[in-house]
Amino acid sequence: MSEYVLSACSTADLSKEHFEKRSISCIFFHYELDGKQYADDFGQTIPLKDFYDAMRKGADTKTSQVTMGEFIDYFEPMLKEGKDILHVSLSSGISGAVNSARLAAEELSEKYPDRRIRIVDSLAASAGYGLLMDKLADLRDDGRGIDELEAWANDNKLKLNHWFFTTDLTYLIRGGRVSKTAGTLGGLLNICPLLYVDNRGRLVAGHKVRGKSKVIQETWHQMLTHAQGGADYSDKCYISNSDCREDAKALSNLIEAGMPHLKGKVEHFDIGTTIGAHTGPGTVALFFWGDERGE
Repeated sequence: MSEYVLSACSTADLSKEHFEKRSISCIFFHYELDGKQYADDFGQTIPLKDFYDAMRKGADTKTSQVTMGEFIDYFEPMLKEGKDILHVSLSSGISGAVNSARLAAEELSEKYPDRRIRIVDSLAASAGYGLLMDKLADLRDDGRGIDELEAWANDNKLKLNHWFFTTDLTYLIRGGRVSKTAGTLGGLLNICPLLYVDNRGRLVAGHKVRGKSKVIQETWHQMLTHAQGGADYSDKCYISNSDCREDAKALSNLIEAGMPHLKGKVEHFDIGTTIGAHTGPGTVALFFWGDERGE
């Protein structure tokens, strides 16, 4: 059996230490802050606190996906070492990066016909995508081969539930997910929208909840309703946040108190610059294994 590399994009929003500990390779997305481009590198170049503070002060942010050429440069050294590659990409419902990865794989397969390059569309984002990668690392460490991992990912990725809420509608309005009229009214009424990721990997506006404490309770209710086993859920749970750790902690406290069989404590991660450029500061995202996602 050939050795293979388990690979992801930085938009899985795990920490640098977590990627290294689990032996998951990573390729960086890019973002612009007031016209200057940086790598989405876990806040190493610009600390995430500084990034979100700049957004609060009105800084202009843009993002760009990894190109085909960058994927070729990233994959080729692994292939030269005689390794196969399983790359799991950010959701196609959010980004076209999976297409760049597939084009790179097609070109490199002609040059390295004895190597396998498998590309999986995660249909996931942020630390939900990270939770999928963590599960795949577990299976790899248990001795599963590249074909088994690819099949497992495709068979199970829609069981990964994503729920997001935000206390600042500015960035949802800017991204077109909330209209200006609805956003203005929502701001006046203290609306905190609860969003989810659907079966096509798209971020969808779901419930309109009034007030932060109520949206935290509603997010917990969604996990209780949809998690595998309900209150007896016994797998991992990840939460990511964009510079609002207290809100994330309030949610994890409810989960840990209400789900005594949870696999360890809820693990907290930062929303990185690519995802954060679109959600803005004040966003909390919850991820767990549960019902298969629908529309």
